Amino acid sequence: MRWLDHREPVPPSLQGAIIALGNFDGFHRGHQAVAGEAIKWAREEGRPSIVATFDPHPVRFFKPDVEPFRLTTLEQRQELYIEAGATAMLVLHFDRELASTSAEDFIGDLLAKRLGAAGVVTGEDFTFGKARGGNVDVLRDVGARHDIRARTVAPVGDDEVISSSRIRAALREGHPQEAARLLTRPFAIRGIVEHGDKRGRDIGYPTANLSVESYLRPKFGVYAVTGRILATGQELKGAANIGIRPQFEPPKELLEPYFFDFKGDLYGQEIEVAFHHFLRGEAKFDSLEELIEQIERDCTRATELLG
Repeated sequence: MRWLDHREPVPPSLQGAIIALGNFDGFHRGHQAVAGEAIKWAREEGRPSIVATFDPHPVRFFKPDVEPFRLTTLEQRQELYIEAGATAMLVLHFDRELASTSAEDFIGDLLAKRLGAAGVVTGEDFTFGKARGGNVDVLRDVGARHDIRARTVAPVGDDEVISSSRIRAALREGHPQEAARLLTRPFAIRGIVEHGDKRGRDIGYPTANLSVESYLRPKFGVYAVTGRILATGQELKGAANIGIRPQFEPPKELLEPYFFDFKGDLYGQEIEVAFHHFLRGEAKFDSLEELIEQIERDCTRATELLG
């Protein structure tokens, strides 16, 4: 799958594509409907299909100090777009230049001239351009002048609005199953396993330490999780703590999965940890023995929930 940069020329083979436009961070059910319409339309006309995404997220550009809220990395999004059947992913690098581009220039200069788009698909509430000056009506009217056709996709779901905001709220409240229902998959954090202080190993529960980086912080605590080693595809089951580790000093924000029955070396490897069930909040225990007993109970419960 091609990874395109909007600042660079599009290969001739990808000119005349149908483009799904949106942020598509979580790539939830609503996003999948928009991308699916673009992919279906492209296949009907024998054209390539491109799923676009913004990086950084426009909110991050305008409010650089906002707390982390990302649901996926670009690499995760690329894999999701591949699974959906897209030909390529287009990264719209949201910088000062793009932020100051008018809706008309976004369509005429970027979509028409630089990308050579034949059609675009968006959600009904999609806005774009300087000061959000463009909407689906502008896209349809101005696009027609440049031989770009436009389609919109209605919200998915009869009695609920599926949005990234709802998914983030569910995760922050400790409801990973609700987030998974809206996403159609569990929320997952991906990272490189780092060396830690080895305290988990010392008490018989060695963990794979991951930095949370720019991901949204789900409710701190202990979860039943699954893991995947990207290099081999090996699937693992376990329990993980995400938070600041109140039992130990100094506080340090980490994701620490312990994988059942795994004896290998994960240091330096890239893994993905998926959150399935919230078990309990973070806590500080009066003794190390109490902590170990609670970890045993956590692992037993995680094993039951993961089947």
